[in-house]
Amino acid sequence: MTVQDDSNDFSLLGHKPALYVLFFTEMWERFSYYGMRAIFVLFLTSTFAEGGWEWSNERALALLGTYTSLVYVTPVIGGWIADKFTGYQKAVALGALVMTLGHGAMALETETTLYIGVGLLIIGNGLFKPNITSIVSGLYEKFPERKDGAFTIFYMGVNSGGFIGVLLCGFLGENLSWAWGFGLAGIFMLLGMLQFWFGRSIFGEVGVEPSKKVDLSDAIENKTEEVEEKVPAHVQRDRYIVVGILAFFVVFFWASFEQASGSMTIFANKFTQRVLSGGSASIFKIVDTLITIVPLGVITWVLLKLFAQTFKKISLSNIVLGISFLSVWAIALWKLSVILPQETTEIPASWFLILNSLFIITLAPLFSKVWESKYNPSATVKFGLGMILLGVGFGMLAWGSASIPQGAKTASVSLVWLVVAYLLHTMGELCLSPVGLSYVSKLVPAKKIGLMFGLWYLAIAIGNKLAGFVGSYIDVIVNKYSMSAFFLIFTIVPVTVGVILILITSKMKKMMHGVH
Repeated sequence: MTVQDDSNDFSLLGHKPALYVLFFTEMWERFSYYGMRAIFVLFLTSTFAEGGWEWSNERALALLGTYTSLVYVTPVIGGWIADKFTGYQKAVALGALVMTLGHGAMALETETTLYIGVGLLIIGNGLFKPNITSIVSGLYEKFPERKDGAFTIFYMGVNSGGFIGVLLCGFLGENLSWAWGFGLAGIFMLLGMLQFWFGRSIFGEVGVEPSKKVDLSDAIENKTEEVEEKVPAHVQRDRYIVVGILAFFVVFFWASFEQASGSMTIFANKFTQRVLSGGSASIFKIVDTLITIVPLGVITWVLLKLFAQTFKKISLSNIVLGISFLSVWAIALWKLSVILPQETTEIPASWFLILNSLFIITLAPLFSKVWESKYNPSATVKFGLGMILLGVGFGMLAWGSASIPQGAKTASVSLVWLVVAYLLHTMGELCLSPVGLSYVSKLVPAKKIGLMFGLWYLAIAIGNKLAGFVGSYIDVIVNKYSMSAFFLIFTIVPVTVGVILILITSKMKKMMHGVH
């Protein structure tokens, strides 16, 4: 039996073994992305004594906003390059290599190499991100009924990688040196690239050659071929307007939500009580141990299942993957060996960023069940609820920071406020983020999907840039008003937008003309 035929068997947990090769490749890419992002602002704004560069919050957050916005723009170009010139497989490997060089450049810790590193990460992401998704789609092209399940598993790799990356890169960055944190992100990106390249035979012919037909939609999202219904012009016009309205409002969501790696990380670092002792320290040690060991244990179980089925076929890929996981376990156990014996525990400021991935993994099945039930609300209600939950999360931070004096540079607010905020923000994300692309695909004709997804991601890019821009005024607002006033901005705007969306639901439903 050939490798291609064998990969067509749904023999690994109900799916193709090839899917799990992509799962782990995506996991290492997200490990590097979120791991680096977790310490980016902390490194730039830390004092020279702490190994940082003492940049102003304004300057650091402006650069973060530029970076996080451009990673949503370049995939359109990267998908086009793969379609026309390289094929998906080479684009993914090249993108991973470019990102590896980017992380390596950042680890050198000079201003020139920082900008070179950020630029390489943006370019590499553009080549990697859309095309690994296209390979997943290609593997299931003849099995459309299994595609949703395949993407669900694939996106668990996204959250797993983000979770582990923040956990380990954050700890190394804050406890050894920032260069170790950036370097670790690069090492695992390199290992992810090697694991993918050595295992590419398992994908058969999927993504080997450029597509004969260049389709911009491949750059962003994948779709199955279907007969396009004929829609009257006035109906399609109304549906375009709905997409435009939703895209406009989604800017406000990401402008607030993406404070996580910016102003919320600064708040965690400078204004949150992170030094715990006694019972509080013991509780944190138990929680941190469980959220370190349990997810790694589950992923390792999947890894061993993959080894059992594919080791003979892609042995070198599996050896690289095994080395990667042994390294992760070694770093994780070393982290626990440092934390557990201490009487007092200082939580890394970056640690709070793992909460988003943790809550997504925990809550996504529940939200999925609700969306499949009779209680499934319309698109605008979901969007509105997402906005309101996001705003209420910031309201918790505004409430919690009310005791911080005007102009204060440090404080010791309870960490509970941040935990609750991340919980509410994640619930808001689950209401809005997965739903957006789904409704775009339903509301526009097939031949326009690529363009519309491009516009949708442009809206997200604008939101990310706006997040950096508004967040950069944290010092100005805290000095002139208060920290509470700063977070109230991100309370009032999303809640107002959410209420508006819910109020126009009936009008939007009519303009959708039967799309649910």
